[in-house]
Amino acid sequence: MIEVYAYATPNSIKVPIALEELGLDYTLHSVNVKQGEQQQTQFLALNPNAKVPVLVHTDTASSEPLVLSESAAILVYLAERQGQLLPATGEARARVFEQLFFHASAVSPSFGNAGFFTKLASEPQPLAQQRFSGEAERVTRLLDELLAERSFIAGDDYSIADIAHFGWFWRRAFAGVELEAYPNLSRWYAAVEQRPAVQRAITRINALVASA
Repeated sequence: MIEVYAYATPNSIKVPIALEELGLDYTLHSVNVKQGEQQQTQFLALNPNAKVPVLVHTDTASSEPLVLSESAAILVYLAERQGQLLPATGEARARVFEQLFFHASAVSPSFGNAGFFTKLASEPQPLAQQRFSGEAERVTRLLDELLAERSFIAGDDYSIADIAHFGWFWRRAFAGVELEAYPNLSRWYAAVEQRPAVQRAITRINALVASA
């Protein structure tokens, strides 16, 4: 049995997308981060870092369920378990990990901080806003240039690298990023968004907000 604790956030959406792409059944539990449910004792027992998503995999072959946080780690676990969405060896595999690390070190923090200092900070902080908004645009431009040479983020094949990047571009408005100036990225985003598995995942994750 696979359970996912999530909300309609850039990182949460990645896990249902991967599960839908892999054809795996799962139960989706809402953790309303807007109401602080990620700080509740029950959730902290799953992830002391108080972040969504969290995957709980109860495997009959093991006496203890696997509890896994960090969206990139979850994507790698699911892809390796199923033997899909991640090349097994060589340069193609390295390129996927290159983009997973780029997402974790550059895309996610720049988008998150750009949104925070622009929309949520209690007092205006122009320097921080300028710094992170500029960084969000810079990494977006880098990805657009990369996609001028390849169909998907890590090469010719769709992978968990695409799923990872999709999360923040799905919520790009928070960071103030628009795709109109980035034709290659726009083409890639539309192709990923139109995938049936992605559409199913978006519907399920958005339902968590509707039911809150």
